This record gives sequence, C-alpha cells and structure tokens, in this order.
Amino acid sequence: MDAQALTLFVSIVDAGNLSQAARQLKMSRANVSYHLGQLEKSIGLQLMRRTTRQVELTEAGHRLYQHGCVIRDEVLAAREAVTTMAKGLHGALRVSMPTGFGHMVMSGWLIEFKRLYPDIALDLRFENRVDDLLREEVDLAVRVMSEPPQQTVAIELARVRHVICAATDWTQRHGLPQRLEALAEVPLLTSAVVGRELRVAAYRGDERHEIALRPTLASENFQFLREAILAGLGVGLVPDYVVRQDRAEGRVTTSLDDWWLSVFGTRLYLLRMPDRYQTLAMRTLIDFVVAKARAWVADDAT
Repeated sequence: MDAQALTLFVSIVDAGNLSQAARQLKMSRANVSYHLGQLEKSIGLQLMRRTTRQVELTEAGHRLYQHGCVIRDEVLAAREAVTTMAKGLHGALRVSMPTGFGHMVMSGWLIEFKRLYPDIALDLRFENRVDDLLREEVDLAVRVMSEPPQQTVAIELARVRHVICAATDWTQRHGLPQRLEALAEVPLLTSAVVGRELRVAAYRGDERHEIALRPTLASENFQFLREAILAGLGVGLVPDYVVRQDRAEGRVTTSLDDWWLSVFGTRLYLLRMPDRYQTLAMRTLIDFVVAKARAWVADDAT
C-alpha cells in the first residue's frame, strides 16, 4: 500500500470532501479523485461514498482512516524530530483569540513566547468567531463560552465574570445601581449590539436571574469601552480584566459585586481539534498559555 496515497486519504476525510481536500493539498480535484480511486483499486474495497458536498466512510474506510492517522502522525513526528535537531524548535501556528482578552491580556504572553521561540511563526487573529477552528482556519482557539463544542479538545484556562462599573467621579455624581433591575435605568456601555436586547445571566449562591438590557454604547473593542467608562459616558458591563488595574488604582468603582454576571459565558477555554497532529511547536505553545493563565488566575486571587 502506498503510504503517500494513505496520507492523502486521511487528508480527504479530515477535509470533509474532495474539493476542500484539493484546495488544502494544492492539487486538482480530478487528481485527488484519481489517487483515491487507485488506493481503492489496490486494496479491492470501496473506502468512501462520494457526493458533491461530502464523503461518507464505509466500514473499511473507517478502519483504514484510523490506521492512516497513526501512520501520518508517526511520519510527521519523525520528520519533526530530525528537523528540530538541525534547526531547533520551529514551526508555524495559527491562533485565534477573543478581541478583548486577546488584546488586553494575551498580547503580553505571546510577545514573551515569541522572544523565547523566535523560529516559531505565529499568525494571530483577534476575533470572536467559533467556527474558524472547526473549518481548519486555525490550529488553536481561545474562547469565552459556557460549554466548549463537543467535537473539540478543551482546556479550561479561567473563569470569566462581568462587572458593573463606572468612573469614580461619575459614580460620585450619579451613583451606581444597587439592584439588578436598576441596570435598565442607566446609560449602559458593553459589547452587545446597540438596539438589540441583551440578556444577562446573574448568579448568587443558588439564585439565578436573567435580565434584559439595551445598551446605549456598544463595541467589541474593549480598550475603547474602557476609555469610554473612564471618560464618564455611563455604566460599564465588561469583563473584570478590562478595568482590573483601574479598579485597583481607584479610577473605577464597581457595584453588585456579590453577583456573578455572564453575557457570553463564564469560562475561558483553549480549544483544538482532536484529529489534528500536535507538533512540538503546538504542544509548547499550549503548555506556555496554560501556565500563563494559571499564574494570571492566581495573581487575581491574591
């Protein structure tokens, strides 16, 4: 059996259809189809049923795919081990991060990582989409959500809470809401869409409430939201890390601190797909980010 054809077969299954596999492999669809046909001919069994949109594995295809993944990973590991001996730790990784947490917290981590491993190329994307990982656009994704997608391997990095806050001088003039219901009566600055109803979950012990709010200023740029809060434009509903330093230095005051507020989720996860080979560069970055997140959580608790 041709090992190259077996690797191509694994790539087709991972891609989901022949056209996508052809684009990823930089081959024509006809060429991919030909090599698949030759592989099936060589073993005398049909491996997949093809349609224009997707492929469906036969029982023989399932078994061959499992063995093929092991063989592909072993070949990649062997190639990487030899290359690393000659060149040191290297590789290329595509990483996606939430706009707020990425800019305000992870940027410093990744600059440090790049200094430690200059030969690892990083393609960093600051965005809030989830499907980019599933569609193989990135190798690792960091996301805030309630539960990670079932088809991913997830490492919980931290818990995320939103806080009600305002500039201290604004608070002295107007006061801050002391009841959840009062949030509907203040000019609200947050990351939801202006004009659309925002539903916020609030937890305290065994209590759970859900409140509907309408922001008066919204942006996915959390640095801008921080500046708007400090400028006294209203009451912020933002992740606690956005104003952590300002709060510690007295520029920002918070209220309703006994409530755990959630807008998009309460947990921060590092996500990857289970069927993709983990290069040494990827494993190194995963370990680095997890260690940084653990230290960040511990620092927040002190």
